[in-house]
Amino acid sequence: MILSDDMPAYTIGVIADLLRVHPETLRIWERHKLVRPVRRKGHRLYSANDLRRLRFIRYLTEQKGLNLAGVRALVDMYPCWWLDNCPGGTLAQPNVRTRVCWKEDGTYCHMVLDKADLCSGCRVYENQARCASCSRLEKDSRNPNISVSKFPD
Repeated sequence: MILSDDMPAYTIGVIADLLRVHPETLRIWERHKLVRPVRRKGHRLYSANDLRRLRFIRYLTEQKGLNLAGVRALVDMYPCWWLDNCPGGTLAQPNVRTRVCWKEDGTYCHMVLDKADLCSGCRVYENQARCASCSRLEKDSRNPNISVSKFPD
């Protein structure tokens, strides 16, 4: 049996060990709707794609100092956050983005190196014009005057 990146296969304990976080941290992130593990017989099961998302969340909290509200605001700007195994596509519309997210250091698509080639022509961005509020949030996220607090342990 071959596991796909979407197949829930890892328990909360395994994921916590891989991320070097306490299992309760994962539960907190789930309560904040940052990850959606599958539940089977009362147990959380995570996929390889969930692990990638969780690594990015940990990066944002530990390396960038974002709190959970900041993480949520940032991942909400990624229309592809919940897409599993994004198949990519061709970026044909010039109004979609000025820079594709996989080229921007510190972004989810940039950090997931094994998927970066698929994100480079993301169909999500091709098929969806960026709304004014998303553009404003993206601009605000690059503003050095915006302060963020350290994620509580």
